[in-house]
Amino acid sequence: MKKIPQISEAEFEVMKIIWDYHPISTNEIIEHLSKTKTWSPKTIQTMMIRLEKKGAVKHKKESRLYIYSPIVRKDDYIDMESRNFLNRFYCGTIQSMVTSFIENDKLSEKDIKELKELLAQKDKRG
Repeated sequence: MKKIPQISEAEFEVMKIIWDYHPISTNEIIEHLSKTKTWSPKTIQTMMIRLEKKGAVKHKKESRLYIYSPIVRKDDYIDMESRNFLNRFYCGTIQSMVTSFIENDKLSEKDIKELKELLAQKDKRG
């Protein structure tokens, strides 16, 4: 498997737009992000250039437009970040994380019910 690049939180916001709407032009990315961020178009373009240098996205030029597509799959990136999170804070195990949440009363009754349902579904599938 190809190495997945490290992506900053801001770059991740750009990636979410690219993952959801690819192929997508620079102007469309800016338009989507302007709904939730106060970043300048130049800042967004800089992040897109960084993402391309990191190997997370690629572009092709159509007329005067740059059209972006992801190289890194969203599922692969989220899986890597989830594993990094578990390794960093919970010794690499989901059990340690859930135990921490249970011991610190961070799980509501609804959360517990949903976890039980997920585990039951997983058990049925094997």
